[in-house]
Amino acid sequence: MTQSSFRPPSVPLVTVDPYFSVWSSADRLTDDFTRHWTGQRQAMTGLIRIDGKTWRFAGRVEPRAERYYSEPPAMEQTQLKVTPLSTVYSFEASGVALDVRFSTPLLLDDLDVLSRPASYISLEARSIDGRSHDVSIYYDVTGEWCVDHPGQAVVREQGEAEGLIWQRMSHEEQAYLNRTGDDLRIDWGHFYLCAGKSEQVKTYAGSANLRKLFVRNEGIAGGVAPESPLKVGEDQPVMAVVFELSNLGKDAVDNLVVLAYDDVYAVEYFGSPLQAYWKRNGKLTSEMLSEAYSEYETLKERCEAFDRQVLADAKESGGAKYADILALSYRQAIAAHKLVTDTEGELLFLSKECYSNGCMATVDVSYPSIPLFLLYNPALVEAMIRPIFKYAKSDAWPFEFAPHDIGQYPVGNGQVYSDNAREGQMPVEECGNMLIIAAAACLAGGQAEFALSEMELLKEWTHYLMEFGLDPDNQLCTDDFAGHLKRNANLSVKAIMGVASYSILKSVIGNEEESLHYLSVAKEMASKWKTMADDGDHSKLAFGQEGTWSLKYNLIWDLIFGTGLFGEEVLSREVAWYLERQNEYGTPLDSRATYTKADWLIWSAALAEERNDFIKLVEPLWKMLNDTPDRVPFSDWTDTITARQLNFQHRSVVGGFYIKLLKDKGIKRV
Repeated sequence: MTQSSFRPPSVPLVTVDPYFSVWSSADRLTDDFTRHWTGQRQAMTGLIRIDGKTWRFAGRVEPRAERYYSEPPAMEQTQLKVTPLSTVYSFEASGVALDVRFSTPLLLDDLDVLSRPASYISLEARSIDGRSHDVSIYYDVTGEWCVDHPGQAVVREQGEAEGLIWQRMSHEEQAYLNRTGDDLRIDWGHFYLCAGKSEQVKTYAGSANLRKLFVRNEGIAGGVAPESPLKVGEDQPVMAVVFELSNLGKDAVDNLVVLAYDDVYAVEYFGSPLQAYWKRNGKLTSEMLSEAYSEYETLKERCEAFDRQVLADAKESGGAKYADILALSYRQAIAAHKLVTDTEGELLFLSKECYSNGCMATVDVSYPSIPLFLLYNPALVEAMIRPIFKYAKSDAWPFEFAPHDIGQYPVGNGQVYSDNAREGQMPVEECGNMLIIAAAACLAGGQAEFALSEMELLKEWTHYLMEFGLDPDNQLCTDDFAGHLKRNANLSVKAIMGVASYSILKSVIGNEEESLHYLSVAKEMASKWKTMADDGDHSKLAFGQEGTWSLKYNLIWDLIFGTGLFGEEVLSREVAWYLERQNEYGTPLDSRATYTKADWLIWSAALAEERNDFIKLVEPLWKMLNDTPDRVPFSDWTDTITARQLNFQHRSVVGGFYIKLLKDKGIKRV
């Protein structure tokens, strides 16, 4: 991030998908081991020997916290910069500067690269004191990356592909897709460490004792890794690479490491095990690794260009702190998904509902995430809801409204939320979500035929909203942590915008008569809403509950779609109210508690006509990130007084933070 004063609560490093996502939860990369987004340790260690003295730049040497070890001194960390696609740490020691760049090229307009399970660590060293130096760089990763818990054992192999050498570790028991849940790590597939083939590059496999040998400048044994399984917690197996840089001068020398994870099978989809998108044409892992290595320089340039554009747009739209928020959220939003194709070759972009209950393709998680994807590839929005249409049309779905999910990640064989009991469903919520998402995807330039082929189902959901949406009964909404609520005014807005969305879809297919009919229904519902929700200088939390209020984040689609159902007076009154209700770390979600949801707060802030009002509402979220003691990937549910995380982390909903860019850039209108 461009502002040196900003301290991310957790820093994205290797961010590919829900199982291959590792972060640093510390101010400095040397303060702690790196961790999977769930908090489980998945360590990397980086050491540099300069003229005979060893320094640390990542993690620690001793893997066991209960054991004393005199750690090598940490290099001075002089800078941390986070952009949408990269994280760069800068270090200095003994006259040498080292830039450590973590990049995952999650380019949304290039699905082959997006799906490729490869992430880069660039170790760029140079002399800064006018002298030449004898330098060696050591980097390793542990077996923790390919097991769920340290009691499991791994086996190791090594080999070569075109232009590179690789090592891999794998859990000894390859039981694909063997479990579902939330706080889990993958324990199938193969984890790779790759480097370019060169006389200056050596790879090693062994225990974490390799680090201590490097620190003491003793010889490190190489050779073929043992075939016998090694328990991760007891034996501390690592894969390591050493770069020898003799006579390092002022010219920077870049040393590249590629980390990759071939999960073999990614998800199960209505009974069919599916592989990742990059495998759809039979590409081999060795080919994928070679391509990833050879394309690094080109991808680096593309990523840097994309980063510059996103950050410039963000600053213009919402200021420097808004740009920081978008930079921190980009990779998280994408890495909470898996890209695959179904048995017919159709694209699926499947989210995991991280740190909630692990649901798969959750509709009310997709809904807040879509602004990012509408901006950069609307086909991925269609790929989010395609599984819901399939499930809703099947005999397995018994209800007249839209489902909540299709399973628990990574197995999508049917909804698990609330055990399919009717009283635990979100009928108005999910019907409204599906209609709005479908309309938005069509208007943003997706393949309109996809959503339009489901018009009968969308019509059924529209009529459900017309009958039950204006004044909802006692039910859950996406903010289900707050419990059931009767006559939810914000949920009513979603129902109205759902009906308006069906009007838009009718217009897309050229049926103007029916489009006008449904638009008139939405207008009538909105007129009634304004009377029912009115509480003087703001709108109520629920109809009939005077003296209450809530963020009306669903109103944003009235602006984006240009439907004008609620009027400028309602929106400006709401924004003024939200500004008055601010606490130090943001405006609460509603009058019942002091917590907020970051996605909904940014959506509500985007209702503001004045850019400065948007900035005033969003900057407390930046402060929350900077101050929170909870060092986890971006949490979207936090307290506005204490800055504490209440739950949720690493969720795809942070894609919704791009709503202001979407509003400012516009979406096509019929």
